[in-house]
Amino acid sequence: MLRKIVTLVIVVPLAALIIAFAVANRHAVTVAFDPFSTANPAYAATVPLFVLIFILVILGVIVGGAAAWLRQSKWRRVARRLDGENRRLLQELSAARERLVTETQRASAAEAAAREAGRGLESRRSEAPALAPPDAG
Repeated sequence: MLRKIVTLVIVVPLAALIIAFAVANRHAVTVAFDPFSTANPAYAATVPLFVLIFILVILGVIVGGAAAWLRQSKWRRVARRLDGENRRLLQELSAARERLVTETQRASAAEAAAREAGRGLESRRSEAPALAPPDAG
């Protein structure tokens, strides 16, 4: 709701300003694209002044956006490299975790087997007859 109000507060006065600018600058101007012949240019266009200004502003935004995009290419390259490194490290971490789980399971199984073997030996000892010491005399 607040965003709609802020948009209205900004957009409505801005639209009114643009309309007032267009009405105040509607007289025609001739734009020539031939720097060598001002009297008889190879290509000339007659457009309202506000149209010319809007076209130049739009071109300025496009050129500025392209310049910013080109300037940021270094950071995009670094971000791609770091993203690849991050993915590689996450895969390495996942593999290490899997190895740890496997080794832990093996160790638990070996420990359980050792306990079983120990219990088996104890039960065999209790079942075996006790050897009497030899008589001395």
